Amino acid sequence: MTIISHSAEETEKLGRLIGSIVQEGDVLLLNGPLGAGKTCLTQGIAHGLGIDAVTQSPTFTLIREYEGRLPLYHMDLYRLNFSEVSDLGIEEYLYGYGVCVIEWAERGDAMMPDEAIVFDISYIDENERKIVISGDSERAVDFVEELEDKRGKN
Repeated sequence: MTIISHSAEETEKLGRLIGSIVQEGDVLLLNGPLGAGKTCLTQGIAHGLGIDAVTQSPTFTLIREYEGRLPLYHMDLYRLNFSEVSDLGIEEYLYGYGVCVIEWAERGDAMMPDEAIVFDISYIDENERKIVISGDSERAVDFVEELEDKRGKN
């Protein structure tokens, strides 16, 4: 599924929709360059989960936890290499009760669950972003179908 976002507000709105449909155990992998909108999308996901707190990029803390309809575990792997990621012990988050949103997920690709839903975000221009949502698992396919259906109704 490919979505074109024309502004940060649209990216955040998409995140809200995503947050309304994520399920326990979902792992969302966000890939893209600096400033592409990964944290903006995550802020929307948090709001969609009923989290009122301002979500900030956990670049320096690595993992931030928020409570909403489901717990949200927001991770940022930007400052880590693969061996450091594998030493973090994030498996309990990846296979736990909440929803994991992982920025710079490509830095830990080998340890990410096969059921993960992948978001590749790229620049079109200063304001527009291309967001490609994919995954090989049954859950990823169901997620994309539900997202397409909900977007069609909004």
